[in-house]
Amino acid sequence: MNNTTLGRFRLMGFLEGLSLLVLLFIAMPLKYAAGFPEAVTFVGSLHGFLFVLYLIIIAYTTFKIRWSIKWVISAIAVAFIPFGNLILDNFLKKSALMAK
Repeated sequence: MNNTTLGRFRLMGFLEGLSLLVLLFIAMPLKYAAGFPEAVTFVGSLHGFLFVLYLIIIAYTTFKIRWSIKWVISAIAVAFIPFGNLILDNFLKKSALMAK
């Protein structure tokens, strides 16, 4: 990831998406299969913090590079889909936005 506005957004998207995957595929099974609810408490709190940071980075990116509403809605929507941020990242790499 480079040190541009879009690069920072991509990094934050990766971190937020990774925290969602850890919550869904590691912490939740630990809670229900192994009886370890503290995993969800810790990972859920971390994911919530990263989600708020992700929303702030979306707002910053929108104002900095003048994102269209299509990109804003897409960025918010993929935060709720497992592996969604990776899909958006592929679209961003292919788009003309990476030139900015």
